[in-house]
Amino acid sequence: MRIVSAQELEKWLGNGQVLEKDGRGPKVVALDDGRFLKIFHTRRHPLLARLQPAAQRFSRNAGQLGQRGICTPQIVETFWLDRAAGLSACLYHPLPGISVEQLYRQAPQQIADLLPALAEFIRHLHERGIYFRSLHLGNIIRMPDGQFGLIDILDLRCRQGALSAWLVRRNLCHLRHYLERRQLTDFPLDTLCELYRRPVCASAPGKAK
Repeated sequence: MRIVSAQELEKWLGNGQVLEKDGRGPKVVALDDGRFLKIFHTRRHPLLARLQPAAQRFSRNAGQLGQRGICTPQIVETFWLDRAAGLSACLYHPLPGISVEQLYRQAPQQIADLLPALAEFIRHLHERGIYFRSLHLGNIIRMPDGQFGLIDILDLRCRQGALSAWLVRRNLCHLRHYLERRQLTDFPLDTLCELYRRPVCASAPGKAK
């Protein structure tokens, strides 16, 4: 991966809009050309971060999802911001649409119509061996064509074959804990789980409403 100069980074940050940041600095920046800059701050030892750059893992996960027919951001380039510190980043084209969490917060009474398609999407991920520990409403995007896609995919593993029942339960538990942390306990998760367990044909009408 190439090393981005301080001047180039400064230009991106100066002309872009910071969408997400923490105490270590910007994490996601919307650039003026429509692309996003994602910076991977890490708590890993710099040696480990250099051996397994987070930006490359993010890009690899995007490629594996694409091979399995899952919509996700299109990676343009990965690079180092500070190789000695193990600080990597990438440029990508974001998915169009809005997160399921935003949809729910805007119109909670309308989420019932979305649940069958959402349950089918999650089942689709699990059947294709996709274990996304950060699977939650903020990382699932509802696109303009009615399909779902995934963002923020660093914390993801693609396995051979469908997920085991234990991993499915664990993944849905992560979702429940996320709803509790975000104070979204009114979200009909039990109904979503029930729809998840139904045959595919039962949830097909929920597509692209």
